[in-house]
Amino acid sequence: MLWALLAPLKPVGNYTTDCPNGSYFVWEILQACTEDARDVASIALGLFSVICFMFSAFPQCYSSYKNGNMDEALSIWFLLGWLGGDSCNFIGAVLAQQLPLQTYTAVYYVIVDIFMVALYWYYKVKNRSRPDGTAINVVVMFVMLGAAGSLIPGSRVMYPIGENPRFNKRSLLSIPQSSGNQAFTPKEISGFVIGSFSSVFYLASRLPQLCRNMKRKSTKGISLSLFALMIIGNLTYGLSVLLKVPRRGQTEVNYAVHHLPWLVGSLGTMALDIMILIQFAMYETQSSESELLIPKVPRKQLQ
Repeated sequence: MLWALLAPLKPVGNYTTDCPNGSYFVWEILQACTEDARDVASIALGLFSVICFMFSAFPQCYSSYKNGNMDEALSIWFLLGWLGGDSCNFIGAVLAQQLPLQTYTAVYYVIVDIFMVALYWYYKVKNRSRPDGTAINVVVMFVMLGAAGSLIPGSRVMYPIGENPRFNKRSLLSIPQSSGNQAFTPKEISGFVIGSFSSVFYLASRLPQLCRNMKRKSTKGISLSLFALMIIGNLTYGLSVLLKVPRRGQTEVNYAVHHLPWLVGSLGTMALDIMILIQFAMYETQSSESELLIPKVPRKQLQ
């Protein structure tokens, strides 16, 4: 999601003239200009959110390995919605011809999502037919390797050496440098539409998981760290968008409109994830109370 803030504005840029007071390191690595404290805070929070998203799936993978009930704990629609949202980000990175760093990050997200879906079906099949565990391991491994290999970006989405696009100061997703309050350009419209689809996928993915938890009256098998990291990631991303200083000639309201899909997606998803955390606390409390109500039978009576 951070890449909605960092998109190519024009093919050539000069640090000395376009960002004289900014960080040269940020200009070279992220192709963004940070001339004041708000810009620095926006980039820092955005990068921190990317780190949270990158590592959010690992706790769930460990929990699934430990408990072996991922197919019971997670809704497949939650995983597919997550995959759909990240796939939209990947498509947007390719269509907008963003930097290799952005494209590789989007590819990483999709690969992790595919791994999670494969892990779900692995336990789904394994828990139904345990004697075929070896065959399932081989099939899932080949499916994952094939899916990951097909997503490795080719030369058509990378930039030739010396032709990497630069970001001008206050750059937004595919927004021209002229008047900040002009109508959406065709390229910006495509980014806006893809961002809207991505937000819908992210928001819709949480609803089946909330319903599944309510139906089971339990969150057993779900990693608390998964949703905690997602909440932190979406919060820091939303703050990074709000802290970013609009480019010259653009009003705060116009800036917010241009980033509305990503703001709604991140903050809305965060609200739904908080509801899942509430389910964690609620069902954990109910489970503890049930254990207290069950009388303990002495061992002598059991004998």
